Amino acid sequence: MSEHETPVDEQPAPQVDAGDGGDLTQQLAERTEDLQRVTAEYANYRRRVDRDRTLVVDQAAERFAAQLFPIVDDIQRARDHGDLTGAFKVVADRVLGLLDGLGVEAFGVAGDAFDPSLHEAVMHDTSADVDVPTASTVLRQGFRRGDRVLRTAMVAVTEPENPAPTQEPAAAQPSGDEAGAPASD
Repeated sequence: MSEHETPVDEQPAPQVDAGDGGDLTQQLAERTEDLQRVTAEYANYRRRVDRDRTLVVDQAAERFAAQLFPIVDDIQRARDHGDLTGAFKVVADRVLGLLDGLGVEAFGVAGDAFDPSLHEAVMHDTSADVDVPTASTVLRQGFRRGDRVLRTAMVAVTEPENPAPTQEPAAAQPSGDEAGAPASD
């Protein structure tokens, strides 16, 4: 034996009675179930935390984008009037690049079919040139991020002059006998 080694007292291994074998097996099964339950709970917790973290990041990006919308509206007005030149154009491109980086896209162009979930109708007109309600003028662009609409597009809607008649179900129309017959008591 060397100087650095210390003697180890050997302890005898615990003796298992034949009657304790079932009890140990039951305890092992219980501990295994507990471990599986705790592992599943932890996995669920991690998924929930990851989902919540993603949700918080998405909400923060959407709030930031919403604060940029008035600036984007001003940029669009300047572009429409031909005032988007020089250094202002560079700044405008960077602001629009921020929205692109957040995954925000603009929608709403003249000629789109009117969709109340995407468009806010502020003016109404009729015309024989359209077959379905159509966004004829876009007063303010809408924005969405993925499937989520962050701001609806403000539009003027043009509807057809003679809309197609709606078909009523035959069951809702009274028959000839029922239409003129007085009610009986």
